[in-house]
Amino acid sequence: MAEPEVRIGGVDAGDEGDVEMQGGDDSAEVLEVGETGAAEDGAAAPEGEEKPAQRVTFVDYLKSPMIELLIGSDPSQTLLTAHKALVTRSPFFAEKLASSSDTRVELTDEDLDAISCFLEYLYTGEYFPHKLPSGNLEPDPSAPKIDDSGAQLLKHARVYTLAEKLGMPSLKSLSHSKIHLITSTALAELAYARYVYSHTTRADLTIRKPVASFWGQRSHVLRHETEGSFREMCLEFPEFAFDVLSFVLDAEEKRVQRRQTTGGEDDVGRSARKRARGV
Repeated sequence: MAEPEVRIGGVDAGDEGDVEMQGGDDSAEVLEVGETGAAEDGAAAPEGEEKPAQRVTFVDYLKSPMIELLIGSDPSQTLLTAHKALVTRSPFFAEKLASSSDTRVELTDEDLDAISCFLEYLYTGEYFPHKLPSGNLEPDPSAPKIDDSGAQLLKHARVYTLAEKLGMPSLKSLSHSKIHLITSTALAELAYARYVYSHTTRADLTIRKPVASFWGQRSHVLRHETEGSFREMCLEFPEFAFDVLSFVLDAEEKRVQRRQTTGGEDDVGRSARKRARGV
């Protein structure tokens, strides 16, 4: 197989860009990462003529300086290393490593698994478990088929909030899409909802609205499965209770409007347990 190479394409400043591996029998794989604007061999392009994009091989990335990421706090700190040229695709790390003398970033409050997923995404364009062409997630032998603790939901939720902090919208979108592919129990969903409402802002409707919708449609059933935890969640996070109530009231208002339009006919054939989260 030809040696992978990295082609610099146009990406807005502050965005990490999507990782796209291409290639054929006689072509090298290409990684779209950004734009340099530098002419080849250092020569300035004639005025009015577009400068050719600089091509960087994967070896050039491997030649970039190694930096250290110190994850967690004592006594469970873990030291990871990565190539600076890849890590600084994140605006957060680009700022932290702006000086050539900066070689270590301490992330004492971050989750090790989430950071590992971030690094895996930088190098491969995905993180485990990968999304299959079928739209499902590849099987994880270490995880149960039904998430009954919230661990699988929280894995992707932590990647989501990390991607938000690091300025990686494509990774944020990928992790959010994986959340909706997890089959889970009511207690797992409640653990996920608690994390969402404790680690995201009110303005983040991308992740909060599906949570409120999920519980708004099923709270009359699922609250009995959570053994009082649903009530505790509502008291602990009033915004969660308000969002769920707003969904219920909005749904009832739309239902009344449909009845008036259809002459009293109500919705039929609804599933009370379908766990789709996309809204």
